Amino acid sequence: MDIDKYKLVFWDFDGVIKDSLDAKADAFVGLFDKAGSGVKEFIRSHHFSNGGLSRYEKIPIYMARAGQEVLSDSVNALCKRFGEMVVDAVITSKWVPGVERLLRSNPYDQEFVLVSATPQEELNTIVESLHLSDCFSAVYGSPTSKVGAIIAILGERDIEPESTLFIGDSIADLNAATQCKVSFLLRSHSQNESSFQNFQGASVEDFQFL
Repeated sequence: MDIDKYKLVFWDFDGVIKDSLDAKADAFVGLFDKAGSGVKEFIRSHHFSNGGLSRYEKIPIYMARAGQEVLSDSVNALCKRFGEMVVDAVITSKWVPGVERLLRSNPYDQEFVLVSATPQEELNTIVESLHLSDCFSAVYGSPTSKVGAIIAILGERDIEPESTLFIGDSIADLNAATQCKVSFLLRSHSQNESSFQNFQGASVEDFQFL
């Protein structure tokens, strides 16, 4: 795929900019450290297969699997604890090869927009800590959905979907791009192999080719 032909690029974060999926998997499992090995294996597998879901959707599923009563206060408490556990781990995770240079140099003079399922305040902290704020014209985290973020940007910029690209690594990313009629580039890696085994679209393992 020639990404230089797109005026605007939407970027996912975990698994696309930073190889942080393992760090988040460890944190999810850590929330249920007293659960059995079967529950922990389910959590890790579900997390990797559902990269685009927010923690507010995942944690109730994991609570139920661990036999815990799913109450809003308990969910919020675990989500807060998860955030405290994971921010530094995400920041210190390895960059996807080639992506930092691409973001900072922006060789094709494109507009970059970050869309993530990470909570907005937490995402802002991560972006600022990595000194990426100047790379993105807008940063969207939850509770704004990826579809909502894309629609908002397309409307504000008065830009056609065909002129934009979404770079993601999850089925949720693909679905958001498809729903908004935006081109999709998959960042493939070992954790999303099974989810995209029948995927026929464009994909890359890293960004060193640019």
